[in-house]
Parts: sequence; C-alpha cells; structure tokens
Amino acid sequence: MPTSADPPRSTASPVADGPSRRQLLGTAAVTGLALAAGLPGAAGAARAADLPSLGTYDVVVVGSGAAGMTAALTAVHQGLSCVVVEKAATFGGSAARSGAGVWIPNNPVLLAAGVPDTPAKAAAYLAAVVGPDVPVERQRAFLAHGPAMISFVMAHSPLRFRWMEGYSDYYPELPGGLPNGRSIEPDQLDGNVLGAELARLNPPYMAIPPGMVVFSADYKWLTLAAVSVKGAAVAAECLARGAAAALLGQKPLTMGQSLAAGLRAGLLAADVPLWLNTPLTDLLVEDGTVTGAVVAQDGTPGLVRARRGVVVGSGGFEHNAAMRAQYQRGPIGTDWTVGARENTGDGIRAGERAGAALDLMDDAWWGPAIPLPGDPYFCLAERTLPGGLLVNAAGARFVNEAAPYSDVVHTMYDRNPTDPDIPAWLIVDQNYRNRYLFRDVAPLLPLPGAWYDAGAVHRAWTLDALAGQIGVPGAALRSTVNRFNSLARSGRDTDFHRGDSVYDHYYTDPAVLPDSCLAPLWLPPYYAFRIVPGDLGTKGGMRTDARARVLRADGSVVPGLYAAGNASAAVMGHSYAGAGSTIGPAMTFGYVAALDLAGAL
Repeated sequence: MPTSADPPRSTASPVADGPSRRQLLGTAAVTGLALAAGLPGAAGAARAADLPSLGTYDVVVVGSGAAGMTAALTAVHQGLSCVVVEKAATFGGSAARSGAGVWIPNNPVLLAAGVPDTPAKAAAYLAAVVGPDVPVERQRAFLAHGPAMISFVMAHSPLRFRWMEGYSDYYPELPGGLPNGRSIEPDQLDGNVLGAELARLNPPYMAIPPGMVVFSADYKWLTLAAVSVKGAAVAAECLARGAAAALLGQKPLTMGQSLAAGLRAGLLAADVPLWLNTPLTDLLVEDGTVTGAVVAQDGTPGLVRARRGVVVGSGGFEHNAAMRAQYQRGPIGTDWTVGARENTGDGIRAGERAGAALDLMDDAWWGPAIPLPGDPYFCLAERTLPGGLLVNAAGARFVNEAAPYSDVVHTMYDRNPTDPDIPAWLIVDQNYRNRYLFRDVAPLLPLPGAWYDAGAVHRAWTLDALAGQIGVPGAALRSTVNRFNSLARSGRDTDFHRGDSVYDHYYTDPAVLPDSCLAPLWLPPYYAFRIVPGDLGTKGGMRTDARARVLRADGSVVPGLYAAGNASAAVMGHSYAGAGSTIGPAMTFGYVAALDLAGAL
C-alpha cells in the first residue's frame, strides 16, 4: 500500500510498444538536468534539486533485481522507509530471466540437507578461487553474511530454497571445494501470491514447456530423457508437478521467476513501493554526499531524496555497446548476452560521476553461446555431452569443452589474437543428435531452418564438406576428430584433460563408458554450431568495501552511496566459484548495504 511519501502513480505501468513523443522530450530534458547534477560544485546540485520532488525516503534502491529487492526488503524490516526505482516496465531484471542458482556456503538450506560445509572450508575455497583480485575483507563479509541473508529472506518472503545436489563447485579439487556442490535454488512458488503484479514479472530467458514444472537441477536429466531411465523419470516428475499445480489452480513458478516473484511478494507485504518505467539518470550529490536519485518517471523528470543513502543494484553494462568497446576485448557486442536488455550501465556511470572507482570492467559472467536468430543461446550441457568437441579457425581443439563456462571464454579471448578462436565451432554427429535434447529441440527432430539460415548451424555428410561450410581446413578437422575419437575410446583426454574434474561430469551421460564426458563421432551427417563469447551479464562496476559502500580511487568512501550485484565489481574477481556466484553475492551485498544504512552492522 502506498505511503504518504509516494508520488501519485501506480506500479501497474503498462508495457508500451515504444516511447511516446512526450517521453522522448521528457527524457531529453531530464538528461540535461541530470548531467548537471553530476557536475562538481553547488550549481549542479542546485539544478537537480529544482526538479519536481517525488518524495523523500530513508533509502532509495535503484533496480528491482535480486540485489535491489533484497536490499529493499532488508531496509524496510530494519525500520527504514524505502522505495525501489526500476528502469524497465517489468520487475526482476536479469535474475528473473535466470536459472537462479544461489551460491552461498554454509547456508541453512545446505546444513539442513547434511552438506558437510564449514566456514574454514568455504574460506579456503573462495580464497583459492578468487586469489588476490578481491580484498580478503570483502570475501569474509560475503561468507559471514550470506547464510543470515538466506534465513532473513525466508523469514520475510514466501521464498523457500532447495539444494542442487550433485551440482559440483566449479573447482572441487581446490582446497575446500565440494564435489556435491554448495548451490541452492528457489523452490516452487505459486504466482497467485502476486495477484495482478504477476503480469509485470520479467519473463524467463527460456520458457518452460507448458504443463511442466522444472527446476534448474532437472535440466541435466531432461537433456538425457530419451536415453536415461532417470532422465525419463525426471521428465515424468516435471509433468506430474505441473498437473498437480493445475488441479490446485496454481500458477507454478521456479528458477528466476520464483526468486523474483518471491522477493516482490515480500516487498508487497511490507508496503514497499516499486516504481516501474523509472530509470535512474543521475545521483544527487550535495556537499560530497549522495542524497538522492534523479530519475525519469514515465518520461517525466523528477528527484527522489534519500535521508540515509542510495543503493545501486541496476545491473551491468552488457547492452551498452560503447562501454563494452571501451572496456572489453574484441570481438565484443551487445547481441551475444542474455542479460536483461535494460542493463546499459546507467548506475555504474552515475556512480562514476559521483566519484566511484571502477574495477573488473574488462570481465563478464562469460559462457559459450550460439547466436541463434532472436536471442543467443547460452550453452551449458551441449558442449559437455559426449560426442561433441570445440574447434577453432584452424580446425583444432583448444580447450577442455567441459570446463567451467567462464574459463572456456577466457581461453577464447586469450588465444584469439594469435590463434583465432572466435568464433569457435561445436562439432557433433547424428548419434549425438539422436540421443540428446539440444536447447528445446528433441532428439531425432530436425533443427529449425532459421538456425541454418542465420549461419548458427551447418550440416554436411562428410567432415570435409562441413569444414568447407565453416571455413576451416578439411584435413585439420578430420585429423582433430580422429584424434578426439581415439581419446574418447580410451576414456582419457590426455590433450585437454576433459573429464579429470568432478565438475566436468555434471552435464554428461552416465551410460557412456569408460568416461561419461567422451564419445567418438562416427555417424553422419555432422553438425557445426557457431560458438561466440556469450555472457549472463558483465561483472565489472563500482568498487565497494566489505560494507557495500562505494569507494573512490584513493580508497575513501563516497558517503551515502552503496552498490550490489552487477553494478559493483564482483566479489568473485575474475573467476566463478559455482552455480549462483552472481546471484548469491548480489543478494548478500544488497542485504549488507541495508544493514549498514540502518546502523545494524
């Protein structure tokens, strides 16, 4: 329910087909005023302060993803008044689109499931993964506050979580790594809890088939449903869940849809306003302190003041071509990412104008992607399943295909200047296609013609012909496949060590022996899928401390400014500890920011 400080508007903002003339003019006007707010001196602040007032709150949160909504939920339950401003016409951001794995060691869900985690193991593992890129104090803060954050969210929202048993940490052989994993995911949630607000939930990256209720942990088995008894059983269980929900009149949500809906339900219950169609254009800085946010509400300029501070959780800059070109290695673009399309670095740039130092801007939450028409497809199981291999422009293997997805893309970029690996090609045969789901195409079914038309996939009856289609040397491709086949038959990849790590076996076929990661290619026709450096979002942003406060280049704090999620430089540094290393820290530092604002740390 709106408070007396709310401006006269509704969160039920319709999704417009495009900006109106009024919105364009309003946005142009607010941009000029907002830029003035970012200028040094009193004049810029005075101009921003002259904007129409949209109210005053203790805390202003920018962004309604996992970081922002967790921060807002925490703030209100610490007795602070709070508002969330959201650029999009929907809430949930990239989190709503995601599989919503949450990586937080020693959390209560894991411990209740009997996972043998300890603070010492977690600290050793995170330190080994992250290395010197991230201050130890930030690592400790994440590990210390993450479990309490999970308990808090479950106490103040309908969200519940389940352990993703068997989804290994990404480097389980490192000190403190857990082969059975630390990742959790949201449990099933009835979307009816949101009422009409459900219509404003950002849609998922990939829709779940009608009539099914699918968890992230089910995906690996659904891929194998045609060749695995357990896979078939899991598919049947997903259908049974869907049938049960239908009988009860529920609107079942899982993965990112459940996470975003559950957090939003918590905000609704606590009467926290969330303003859609309200992008941040700048921060109000007065006497060196951030005291509010300049926004464009439905295209109209306005200022919302913050008595205690602003928490920026507005996501990364994956859809900002200029920023990607400025900070990241080429080839790079905005059409290979699966992050929310509104993520254009607005919060990062506003923070920079307020004095924030930036870190990790060269990096992202990378993963091999196939540039399908419409949206890229982020490959998880497909590059790991037995019977496939990655080759570069020379027709040679260059990486362990089953390695953590961020590592594969780091290798692509590192090698590309001297040994071109962008694009790479995933080579499979008809035996592979007969056995495994590929994206949402069932085994034996033909791949969509649009994929071929877009150049995302090629098909030929011989390796030489396939090589000709993708522009690699035919003799080299034949030699590479022959070498790979001999390694697969032996069950040991001595070239790139595919299968040596427990993690390598998560998305594989247990029926394939002697190594579930490896199978020869032998049955024509052969297929080549174009592989580019995709991502789940960028991971560079404002430098923050252990309390989520934004820092200047000299290490001093920007008073009143906090950041969490992909608007801040990731606590994972250049690495990736396990499934949910994006969302887990995002929620944790949103929680930490609100506690600090409330004086509760």
